[in-house]
Amino acid sequence: MIGAGVIGLAVARELASGGRETLILEAQPHFGTGASSRNSEVIHAGIYYRQGSLKARLCVDGRDRLYAYCSERGIGHRRCGKLIVATEPAQLPALAAIAAAALANGVTLEALSRLAALALEPELACLAALHSPLTGIVDSHAYMLALLADAERAGAVLACGCEVTRLVPGERGIAIGVNDAEPALRARLLINCAGVHAPAVARRFEGFPAAHIPQAYFARGNYFSLAGRAPFRHLIYPVPEPGGLGIHLTLDLAGRARFGPDVEWIETCDYTVDAQRGARFYAAIRRYWPALPDGALQPDYAGVRPKITAPGESEADFRIDGPDTHGVAGVVNLFGIESPGLTASLALASEAVSRID
Repeated sequence: MIGAGVIGLAVARELASGGRETLILEAQPHFGTGASSRNSEVIHAGIYYRQGSLKARLCVDGRDRLYAYCSERGIGHRRCGKLIVATEPAQLPALAAIAAAALANGVTLEALSRLAALALEPELACLAALHSPLTGIVDSHAYMLALLADAERAGAVLACGCEVTRLVPGERGIAIGVNDAEPALRARLLINCAGVHAPAVARRFEGFPAAHIPQAYFARGNYFSLAGRAPFRHLIYPVPEPGGLGIHLTLDLAGRARFGPDVEWIETCDYTVDAQRGARFYAAIRRYWPALPDGALQPDYAGVRPKITAPGESEADFRIDGPDTHGVAGVVNLFGIESPGLTASLALASEAVSRID
């Protein structure tokens, strides 16, 4: 098992609870330091994704599983709902298209007039909105801790600071080398959950068919936090933009507000927050919250989406490539697991494990 982000931990939990001896190899000193801790911590309803896609199916399934798991395990979460807003006439058809896509995925949204939206959020500026009551927020770190505890309770072992640098297939399984050492570990099954680095890890597998390894692209999402409290109870999303869902307002469980992520295409995985993008944030936010005060935003953190499509191309679906896809026994690669990966994590884990045999 490679990668101890939220997907890797969910997969490890699934493997170990099924009686498989499970070792989790994580390159960083701690689990969950990549995209799993650098996102909006939103539980998505399943609104935007193409009907019949893995993203659509696993988001809806994972959403229900995640709410139930959080309730069962006492993990902090709140079903606060969100509003998707149109702030100019040209965006109104996009709202209708979003509502239709959601309905095709089994998710019903409530169409709101401007006055109905303002009744929910008086500080909001919009022409119309969609209300998603199934959207929520979760304490992602507490969630990952629970997944790890479940996995370890079932016998899984987490080894941090272990970067997989070589993979060699053989008659007795896959030989694994870490930290540039000669391969000393052997695994009968290997699941690559390395997130943004998953394509690079797959290329370290000697003899693996290159045609089944996608090109990695990096889309950084910067976040800015708000000084003081926001006058909103719901999450506020604009109409989506190419590469992401637009600079939206999300709340944490303490009620603090943050804005983002934007979309910034970069050459390598880099989590540096570009403070110069603040002006763009003010302009985007003031379209739906005109009263945002000057000087209220401060750079917070950044995440990098594990894209497998280039700028301007249509968004790729999740890829869960097992032996039926690439022909290599015992290997499953997870590529392009960006949003809604956190929401879909429990369903993704079941799907990935089902592709092993």
